[in-house]
Amino acid sequence: MSAVVRAVAGPVLLVGHSYGGAVISNVSGGDVRGLVFVAAFAPLAGESIGELSGRRPGSTLGGTLRPVPLADGSTDFFIEQERFRAQFAADVPEAQAAVLAATQRPLRDVALTEPSGPPSWPSLPSWFVFPDADLNIPVEMHREMARRAEAEEIVEVAGASHALTVSRPAEVAEVILRAAAAVG
Repeated sequence: MSAVVRAVAGPVLLVGHSYGGAVISNVSGGDVRGLVFVAAFAPLAGESIGELSGRRPGSTLGGTLRPVPLADGSTDFFIEQERFRAQFAADVPEAQAAVLAATQRPLRDVALTEPSGPPSWPSLPSWFVFPDADLNIPVEMHREMARRAEAEEIVEVAGASHALTVSRPAEVAEVILRAAAAVG
């Protein structure tokens, strides 16, 4: 990701959803002007997303994951399809949630357990938009990450699930547009 950002001519605003927050937190180089966390993790150095997901009450993700062992000894994890909507996309129409469940990308075990490097968010302005009904990242963990990042703006979306970009795209887009305007 850092190489991609360095290849961009001009200012960059990085936006990450879920695990993508850990990714944008660790991007270095390029002309990154700010970070937007959308129902996303913002780890400190040494923290893993698995640890953050379970640090505060409210996450039920672990009980919904189905492991798929891989030939190299690692493991992919999927949310069980029959539990996907309730876990990830409770406020998304049933037919659309079924498509999301069937096409979900796996998460490697290392993504859950790998400690973060030093994050860039202490030196960059950040914005947080997150759902108050997130069952993957507890709402209190979202609040804590936003506070410790000293976010420029914190938007908590009432009644929304982890699939915030699908269920509430207008609210997400508004935050991204305000962030983009702020960092020029």
